[in-house]
Amino acid sequence: MNNRKGIKRILAIRGMGAAITAFAGLIVIYVAFGILNPKVFSGQNILNLLRSMSKYLLIGIGQSYVMITGNIDLSIGSVVGMSAMLTATLMTLGVPPLVAMLISLCCGLMIGVINGFLVGKFRLPPFIATLGTMFVARGIGYMVNGNRNTDNIGIKLGKEVGDRFQDFFYYGKTAGIYNTFWIALVIFIALFFLLSKTRTGRHIYAIGSNVDAARLSGVDVVATTIKTYLVSAFCSVVVGFILCAQAGMGNMEAGNTYEMYAVAAGVIGGVSPLGGSGLLLGTFAGAAVWQTLENGLNMVGAQVGIQRIVIGVIVVFAVLADAVLRTGNGLKKSK
Repeated sequence: MNNRKGIKRILAIRGMGAAITAFAGLIVIYVAFGILNPKVFSGQNILNLLRSMSKYLLIGIGQSYVMITGNIDLSIGSVVGMSAMLTATLMTLGVPPLVAMLISLCCGLMIGVINGFLVGKFRLPPFIATLGTMFVARGIGYMVNGNRNTDNIGIKLGKEVGDRFQDFFYYGKTAGIYNTFWIALVIFIALFFLLSKTRTGRHIYAIGSNVDAARLSGVDVVATTIKTYLVSAFCSVVVGFILCAQAGMGNMEAGNTYEMYAVAAGVIGGVSPLGGSGLLLGTFAGAAVWQTLENGLNMVGAQVGIQRIVIGVIVVFAVLADAVLRTGNGLKKSK
């Protein structure tokens, strides 16, 4: 009896149903692709899936934080690219990796603060505010190395230093699993705790549910909004490090369209773009679904266009389902 009550209590958590549905969908999709191509089940493919999924998970976490407040962050992909280019450029100039990363982190967080102030303090539409910072961050990414890709990151620091950086963020393994996944998992656990177990997390949900009511109840809307954009910027910067390590250089186009991938990861996992609901567990599932679809469609030989269409349709249906559920709930309450 107690077990049943416990299960009901868990299922009653807003967003839990969507997260469970996303995980169930993930299993179905993975098994289906595995039947079509048994190589999907191979150990190396699973490891590659976890590593590739990690990038989507991180940016999905950042976008989810913002979306739960009813906002959006279009600057994510550009902050990823700026971080990758700035870190790589500094390293090619002989700056130690840790220092280069700290400088990139500070620049990325500054974009997050600006986004938070524009949306929270000045009440600019988040689409417009983050569209502006998207262009600014991408412009900085272009300019840091004179509008061209960088050389290899180890050109001045030496191959050994460059290899260590690449191994830490992308190619190296710990306990048989790529470090990229462990980095994403640690960040996921920390930010999951912040969102679900702290007062800041409660304030984030309150703003997304009703910003005026949250303000009247004493929530510092500006500070909380800034925090969500800081989380988004932080996750984007880390993904920039990962892409820099993957390529061993800075690519000016790194992170292109990643803001859309971030939205997809959150929405597929049940994070409402209308604000007020969603769980990072769902974002985890959404990122896994996204990457499994990409991987599976690629392994069965589907064209890139078909891959994009399938994923796009899933995103639209996920948002539509959220809108229908909200309308249904609203109708029940009005009765």
